[in-house]
Amino acid sequence: MHYKEKSMTNPPDTSHKMKKTEALLRLIRPAQWIKNFFVFAPILFGGALFNVYALIDGIIAFFAFSFAASSIYCFNDIHDVADDRRHPEKCHRPIASGAVSVPQAYGLMMLMFVLSVGSCFLFTLINYEPIVTVLSTLGVIVFYWLLNLAYCIRLKQYAIIDVCIVAFGFVLRMIAGGVATNIMLSKWIVLMTFLITLFMSFAKRRDDVLRMEATGEAPRKNTIRYNSTFINQALTITASVTLVCYIMYTVSPETQARFHSDYLYLTSIYVLLGLLRYIQIAVVDKKSGNPTKVIIHDHFIQLDVLAWLITFMLIIYVG
Repeated sequence: MHYKEKSMTNPPDTSHKMKKTEALLRLIRPAQWIKNFFVFAPILFGGALFNVYALIDGIIAFFAFSFAASSIYCFNDIHDVADDRRHPEKCHRPIASGAVSVPQAYGLMMLMFVLSVGSCFLFTLINYEPIVTVLSTLGVIVFYWLLNLAYCIRLKQYAIIDVCIVAFGFVLRMIAGGVATNIMLSKWIVLMTFLITLFMSFAKRRDDVLRMEATGEAPRKNTIRYNSTFINQALTITASVTLVCYIMYTVSPETQARFHSDYLYLTSIYVLLGLLRYIQIAVVDKKSGNPTKVIIHDHFIQLDVLAWLITFMLIIYVG
């Protein structure tokens, strides 16, 4: 009876452990893993969507890249902790708020990187891929990791270079997917990936410019090298070139010969609508600061992407 009373008066405190676990999960940002679906692009555009072995390789590459990206998120929050504490939104990040200590963040950063490297060896263990596939995919991921370390430490301080590196990161995701699945990437797909993600990166910077104009304080050191006029023109240019590039991809003899169809140009309407909607969110709604949230919460863009995907698949896999 005495034991029961003691247990009731001193229940085990699990709330602190739960909060710590939640903080660590927020630090690695699993919601941002949606960006790594770009590794599946070679499978989709390569006509291998129903190839089980290619899908398994794609899934492995997805998690390997996701762990590497989470490692970078940890380092970014460690490096930017002082600036984040002054930011109205970023001050709630795990390290800036004090929920996770810097040593713990470094430990999690290295754990994510080790998991990324270890995941690459699953190509051989699960799908019996040659070691060259392991090393090639690992090489792309390590290059991405090192590039983003440099980005966090220094390169993101330079306007234009910062958005180009972010966009190139998505190209590396596609290259990793292509190497992992042994599917050659079309030059048009590489160009479109760089352009569309460059467009979204400029839209994200627009949110920083608006905050700087409203508060008089630059959220980033390089924000002073941007303004609304420049960002709006950059959005217009990148959106226009992206659309033209996509149309040229759909009507190119190479694409028509690969998919045995000359109807892919019909999917251009979805690309146009998606770009216009994103510009509306950035310029009219002024809510382009977080591209992941835009994609997750905006039903128009979700339906547009779904319609594009269905139409594209019907043309290349059925028609």
